[in-house]
Amino acid sequence: MEFVSINKLSLLDYPEKVSCILYTPSCNFMCPYCHNWETLIEEKLAPLSFEDILDFLKKRLGVLDGVVISGGEPTLMDDLPERIKKIKELGYFVKLDTNGSNPDMLKQLIDNRLIDYCAMDIKHSFDKYYDIIVNKNINLDDLKESIEILQENKIDYEFRITLLKEYHDLESIYQIGKLIEGSPKLFLQKFMVSDGVRDKTLHEVDEATANKYAEILSQYVDNVELRGY
Repeated sequence: MEFVSINKLSLLDYPEKVSCILYTPSCNFMCPYCHNWETLIEEKLAPLSFEDILDFLKKRLGVLDGVVISGGEPTLMDDLPERIKKIKELGYFVKLDTNGSNPDMLKQLIDNRLIDYCAMDIKHSFDKYYDIIVNKNINLDDLKESIEILQENKIDYEFRITLLKEYHDLESIYQIGKLIEGSPKLFLQKFMVSDGVRDKTLHEVDEATANKYAEILSQYVDNVELRGY
């Protein structure tokens, strides 16, 4: 598997860092609200040369601070540790975006100090996770293990939820709070319809409701913020 796209400059995706974003294709969740569905999940983009990516990063030293590895689901890339090691050797901070389905890879990356920051998506309460993800073979115990790995606080991390009117309600918000209780950061993200979204009939949660959810989740998580509102 190769990286298939690069965003050469981002001021938002890595907290307090100027970064670029590398995207991997394919995902084992295939959520209907994914905004990268048409390009990444359906694998319509040609692979990029990793050597060209490294050359770009060498030229951007002093301009960029970090590299975000996103997708798709990056932990499906078997040689991800080797790729990140080469990026780290250039002097970059590395952030991983993940759905948490590969705790073994996550632990390897953390234990070998290959990532400095991790953002893990929480799709739903565990009793309703399969309402969102297409792949019903995902083991929810793996997601729980990834949450527990992050909560060991060996690196900086955040959880994030993309709020959907059709899926999330008060009960599921309470359950998510209990699931990630004691964590330092949670972002409630506004859903936005774009050309790449598979199911364009879905709707955002309004800001008033999102604030109500944030108030509930603040009982469980130290810092809860809205993102995109």
